[in-house]
Amino acid sequence: MKKRHVTLLLLIALAIVTFLDRISIAVAGPRIQDELHIAPDRWGWILGAFVLAYGLFEIPTGAHGDRTGQRKVIFRIVLWWSCFTALTGVARGFWVLLAIRFLFGAGEAGAYPNAAGVVARWFPEREHARSQGFIWAASRFGGALSPLLVVPLQAAVGWRAAFWILGGVGVAWALVWRVWYHDKPEHQPGITAEELAETPASGGRKPHRALPWSVLSGSRQIWIIVAMYWCYAWGSWFFFAWFPSYLVNSAGFSEKQMGVIAALPFLMGTLGNLVGGTLSDKLVARWGLRLGRIVPGSLSLALSAILLVAMTTTHNKTAIVILSSLGFGVADLMLPVAWAICLDIGRDYAGAVTGAMNTAGQLGGFVCSVMFGYAVKATGSYNAPVLLIAGLVLVAAVLFTRINPEKPLIR
Repeated sequence: MKKRHVTLLLLIALAIVTFLDRISIAVAGPRIQDELHIAPDRWGWILGAFVLAYGLFEIPTGAHGDRTGQRKVIFRIVLWWSCFTALTGVARGFWVLLAIRFLFGAGEAGAYPNAAGVVARWFPEREHARSQGFIWAASRFGGALSPLLVVPLQAAVGWRAAFWILGGVGVAWALVWRVWYHDKPEHQPGITAEELAETPASGGRKPHRALPWSVLSGSRQIWIIVAMYWCYAWGSWFFFAWFPSYLVNSAGFSEKQMGVIAALPFLMGTLGNLVGGTLSDKLVARWGLRLGRIVPGSLSLALSAILLVAMTTTHNKTAIVILSSLGFGVADLMLPVAWAICLDIGRDYAGAVTGAMNTAGQLGGFVCSVMFGYAVKATGSYNAPVLLIAGLVLVAAVLFTRINPEKPLIR
């Protein structure tokens, strides 16, 4: 097996752990809210605290990896968030839990931009979207595992101990990463000359470079990408933050049923990412870079918006399961495409560009997470905010058509 494929396996495991930890708070949400007496509007702030901190620290942490190397940065990220995952289990009230979730988000920020930086330096361009597809598919698989593991775990040992166990898993991954991975492919023990010749770093790129910030802020394309991802993130964060509560409190499912049903959109997302990444690379080879990225990205977002609207029009439980699962899974066809575009445009600055895009997504997710709780309290319904979310996902589909991956940030 090639060394870059071992690296990809580690990044896949990283993605599983990030979303396993990230979604666990939403899965445990009904129990935590009951035990700590947290109303829906205040619960929105608990969910949003993570997203806000994650967004604020995403660009600097991604750029830090570009500048100093991803090995140390990713190691620090995983240790930090694993500690605060475990600390979630000691919270006794709203304010302590709010602080823990904010610091959790600050620590996890930069995980995916730094993973993208690893892909940009270790993988040839023809494998970019496919590699991102595997990473994001793994993240969705982690999201699917979360309800399947957390619900029985909290039934067996309580929700607090469940978070302690999840924190230990992250620490174990960080230690393996620190021992095995090297920033420069030529420093990786056992790498062959043939594989080294395939890596982008061997083609004359500097190992690590700092980004001229004026170039990033002055790029029209970056602003379009940022706006697109801000709108798209409302759709994904509905599933990350509020979907388990939606199933229990609006659709009428039991907690046990929710543990299985909440996993289905993430399983569809796993498939969507695998298909989207592979499809985009194949379309690029056939149609060229622009159409190969834009067509699958924009069409998948538009279809997802339609499916979310359809979900709000029915009370049939089977239909809700099918429409929600397809709505999330279809949207995820776009995800590896968007991250591959950041590699196409950013090149040596992939960490900073993906950081900018993901910062916008987290800030959109923060607004969505907080707004949703207030909307539910004000209207007594979960459907009104879902319709707003569908509208924003449709806007993201339109914005996606305005991106041109054939124009790099710096030529």
